[in-house]
Amino acid sequence: MMRSLVTGAQGLLGTELVRYLKQQGDEVVGWDLPEHDVTAVEATIAGIHQVGPDVIYHLAAWTDVDGCESDRGRAAAVNYQGTWAVALGAAETGCRLLYVSTDYVFDGRKGRPYRESDTPAPLSVYGRTKQMGEQAVLKTCRRRFVVRTSWLYGRHGRNFVDRIIAKGRTQKQVSVVSDQTGSPTWARDLCGPLRRITGSDRFGIYHVTNSDHCTWFELAREALRLARVECEVVPISSAELGLPASRPAYSVLENRNYRRLAGELLRPWPAALREYLESA
Repeated sequence: MMRSLVTGAQGLLGTELVRYLKQQGDEVVGWDLPEHDVTAVEATIAGIHQVGPDVIYHLAAWTDVDGCESDRGRAAAVNYQGTWAVALGAAETGCRLLYVSTDYVFDGRKGRPYRESDTPAPLSVYGRTKQMGEQAVLKTCRRRFVVRTSWLYGRHGRNFVDRIIAKGRTQKQVSVVSDQTGSPTWARDLCGPLRRITGSDRFGIYHVTNSDHCTWFELAREALRLARVECEVVPISSAELGLPASRPAYSVLENRNYRRLAGELLRPWPAALREYLESA
């Protein structure tokens, strides 16, 4: 039985991961605001010593991409300083550390799926602070994993799939960008791979997403179709949407290292989306 510490335990991914780890028989300690603020460096390190985990799953982050753009200090505090504090605690106690990062560390200009070995070039404050978190983990800990994923959705937090269906039920038409491509990933499908990765000695960087890819426009259209919501989806450009933070145009992640570890890939995103909506 593993003793696991999960930061961001009440978030979109954290809620699913805590449930999954307990189902596997692990002993789980969950941290989240307001009781545990990972940006409090000394308290975070002391808390890790007190918990004495075998593995830390560091999910706590500020994921509001546009919010990060307007408050760089808070973004750096949460996504970098908080991660550095957790990494220091992990290094001092000798436990394993898994840090969940994002496809937004890339600029999207490569034109083909990104490998773990590709050099990050983030376009936004969110992407830059998450990359800083990656570097803190990689430089501070010996037994560490960085797992980049993308376009997460799930029951326990704000996400694109739920928002677009809610809009579709009240509007006859919605506009969605069609010039950004990625791999939608159900938080529940990510939990098994995260535990499998922490059980290995192949430390380093992993990309883990549901298979295949689409645009936000295609995801919206499929989500509404599966939810049986009649609403017209109109494709627009990112420039037309005019959000504060720049997003990568093509941030598909090649799951090469995970395939080597597990011998398989996660199921295609349409199958995961269908089950997610049918289980609502």
